[in-house]
Amino acid sequence: MTTLTLLFTSFFFLMTLSSSTNPRNFTVELIHRDSPHSPLYNPQTTPTDRLNAAFLRSISRSRRFNQHSQTDLQSGLIGAGGEFFMSITIGTPPMNVLAIADTGSDLTWVQCKPCQQCYKENGPLFDKTQSSSYKSVPCESRNCNALSTKERGCDESKNVCKYRYSYGDQSFTKGDVATETISIESASGSPVSFPGTVFGCGYDNGGTFDETGSGIIGLGGGQLSLISQLGSSISNKFSYCLSHKSSTVNGTSVINLGTNSIPSGLNDASHVISTPLVEKEPKTYYYLTLEAISVGKTKIPYTGSSSCYPNNDDVSMKGNIIIDSGTTLTLLESGFYDGFGAAVEEAVTGAKRVSDPQGLLSHCFKSGSAEIGLPEITMHFTGADVKLSPLNAFVKVSEDMVCMSMIPTTEVAIYGKFAQMDFLVGYDLETRTVSFQRMDCTNTI
Repeated sequence: MTTLTLLFTSFFFLMTLSSSTNPRNFTVELIHRDSPHSPLYNPQTTPTDRLNAAFLRSISRSRRFNQHSQTDLQSGLIGAGGEFFMSITIGTPPMNVLAIADTGSDLTWVQCKPCQQCYKENGPLFDKTQSSSYKSVPCESRNCNALSTKERGCDESKNVCKYRYSYGDQSFTKGDVATETISIESASGSPVSFPGTVFGCGYDNGGTFDETGSGIIGLGGGQLSLISQLGSSISNKFSYCLSHKSSTVNGTSVINLGTNSIPSGLNDASHVISTPLVEKEPKTYYYLTLEAISVGKTKIPYTGSSSCYPNNDDVSMKGNIIIDSGTTLTLLESGFYDGFGAAVEEAVTGAKRVSDPQGLLSHCFKSGSAEIGLPEITMHFTGADVKLSPLNAFVKVSEDMVCMSMIPTTEVAIYGKFAQMDFLVGYDLETRTVSFQRMDCTNTI
């Protein structure tokens, strides 16, 4: 048993860059949306308000991953509540753009002049006529055909490829597909530039997008995502390390791109474990296979009865959970969750089961004056047993109450951000593996 320390956190990041001179390896610093360093910092909101907002975003975002929605090609984006902002420059001469970075989206797009319909944006819109490196993508090109038939169109009079995305919260974007030079500014002031990057120039955009951002930066696994396009220039590797202290002045989280971003364990006593990425449609999402979860010494096979996994056989269970840094909570299949929740309730000591006052979390425990004893929870992925700390599995919502940061879902399961905090999580898209290494993410820069 162990005791949970205070955690009040809800991630929303702005990315700034520090870089080595080698463009194949660079690190992106993440600034928590509620950190005093963030331009979105609001000292008037309480820690409980921030937690509840993050939980609501998790529930809303999970619906975007629903397999039924995927047939309609709806992105995993939650329109106004994206968890990351990323700062880049686009065009020649370069123009600064602040956009939502989303591991559940592929095509990067920004709002462009002249707008037929655009949501309100604090900064100026990108003007392609002012950029010497802007080039339209032809209709029958490979890059245009990388979009699905529902996502693409063609302006035959100009031979210009068109894109159209709709999101689960009724947000949408439409525009031209083009290539541009996208650069990420280094701490030294020397930008790392990627010419010929495919993106969407959006002229018709609306819904619940935040006026702070100009669009979406796609970090998913599909062909047109920024990660996939950078490809060999970052050796098809990236990782991130999310600190549980990110909402404080001293907290730092990072994303690493390049050869050296993947955990090796050579210079650290922490054990590195890896699990296969599973090839599934849509390729935007990163799928893992969860085989079981242990509560203390009690191992519970991960099976369920929902329509997501009707057969509960080896084939249908492969790729049964999406790993996503943009979802705060972990969502587990409801047919499994009942037994899992009961095992957790039985293992907790020094507290009684209570209801979440906000009605968002499933299993909460109140202690009075006693310390709450919490069980160790281990996620058994194929080939990788990831042992969670209390901060990964539980969240303190008040001085005498903690709640499990895992909830049931009837939709696709998601391995969320709380569960990944203080791990270096590495994606090797060449070997198709995801690795985990326990690490103090506060000291990664």
